[in-house]
Amino acid sequence: MKVKIIITLMLGLSLGLYGQETKITILASEDAPKISRHIYGHFAEHLGRSIYDGLYVGDTSSIPNKDGVRTDIIKALKEIKIPNLRWPGGCFADTYQWKDGIGPLEERPTMVNSWWGGVTEDNSFGTHNFLNLCEELGAEPFISANVGSGTVEDFIDWLQYTNHPKGSPMAKLRKENGREEPWDVKFWGIGNEMWGCGGNMTAEYYANIYKQYATFMTSWENENDLYRIAAGASGGDYHWTEVLMREVPKSLIEAVGLHHYAVIDWENKGSATGYDEEIYFRSMEEALKMEEFVTKHSQVMEKYDPDNEIDLVVDEWGGWYDVEEGTNPGFLYQQNTMRDAMIAGATLNIFNNHSERVKMANIAQTVNVLQAVVLTEGEQMILTPTYHVFKMYTVHHDAQLLPVDFDSPKYTFEGESLPAISVSASKNEAGNTNISLVNIDASEEHIVEIDLEGLDINDLEANILESEKIQDHNTFENPNKIKIKEFEDFKLKNGKLEVSLPPFSVVVISSK
Repeated sequence: MKVKIIITLMLGLSLGLYGQETKITILASEDAPKISRHIYGHFAEHLGRSIYDGLYVGDTSSIPNKDGVRTDIIKALKEIKIPNLRWPGGCFADTYQWKDGIGPLEERPTMVNSWWGGVTEDNSFGTHNFLNLCEELGAEPFISANVGSGTVEDFIDWLQYTNHPKGSPMAKLRKENGREEPWDVKFWGIGNEMWGCGGNMTAEYYANIYKQYATFMTSWENENDLYRIAAGASGGDYHWTEVLMREVPKSLIEAVGLHHYAVIDWENKGSATGYDEEIYFRSMEEALKMEEFVTKHSQVMEKYDPDNEIDLVVDEWGGWYDVEEGTNPGFLYQQNTMRDAMIAGATLNIFNNHSERVKMANIAQTVNVLQAVVLTEGEQMILTPTYHVFKMYTVHHDAQLLPVDFDSPKYTFEGESLPAISVSASKNEAGNTNISLVNIDASEEHIVEIDLEGLDINDLEANILESEKIQDHNTFENPNKIKIKEFEDFKLKNGKLEVSLPPFSVVVISSK
């Protein structure tokens, strides 16, 4: 049985008239895929103030903590139902020696973080800290393993240390370090950005390396428990995906990765807050390329895997700008504005709509780095606009996709245009329908008319994220300038729902 919801979008013109109607059809079908909660994953690299002075302050800190991890951050991440956390990198992963981060603190060797600021890493936050944190959060750990400068033996030792139940040397070592039971880590990334900081490899060379590592992986209890993620392409490098899909047997792989950042110029990324509409438009142009990249990489995968046995994992995505003035360039600390809320909302809608193939994604990054959901300064912590989008979108976690089909009205700037409206919809196990709408237009309101007739929906609730200026952001002096608010600018009458979407806003509407 299929139910059609017709959504009509009308572009409000300055004279109060309406332009051409745009209809969106949403099909409720039992054949539609589930939107995996793992699409809403996060990423914490040993980079700048992400781990140290971010997540981890140590158990002797005056800042409230649990085993050294800030309790305010734990609480915040639980509220967005964080499904998985990727660690320890990033580029750092392919320099990380995991055995340096276990055992008594005073015996752990130090290392230089050559990728990010040249600072000394004391290895006080290691495997136990990370996996125990994931347990506390109720999140699946996603370990990105060292392939670039490590060995297969190192990797398999790590796998045994985290997963082997008992009787092996690594299980014995884990017990000596205070952990009796294995953590049963399922998600493993086999290297990171092997075309770049992971070793500057060709796709063909990496495919062979990947097969070598994957061959020696086992979970001992059930060999199908492990989820092996091949380090994927950057942006539109479809050759990389083609080679992996062609050369790696399905028995050795569960997913292929993909990275894409909304960067308008890698040499001059621009300010995170001091941008004009032209820069905003260009940023959204880059962010919306995710639709093209996901579509075309999926098409390549379809050639070799028409039954969708291998997933696409977008394990790094987000906005990337110049660091805040006066901060270490290698720490990648940037503010987070309504532009980032637009990037987050539109990108998550893309992932939802491609949930047949996209089963996991990880925004970069969780705390104090790039498009972070949390920023800290001493004892203070603030939640960013991006955080609030993730909180609003929790309604989609593990819900059944309601596919959408429409032609969006345009957001036009100086003769160029982008789709103004982004939509995704789902229905959860309780039967509640959820619709997330993003209007990236910097100046124009858009009116959304939804025909709910036939769905037996009489009671709706809605939330909105908006602000006066696209550059607005939360600060430590004003941490609640941007927050989720109840939204009432809609009318439901005779099965028709009319919603007014303000410029650069995110709205989520749910049936009760």
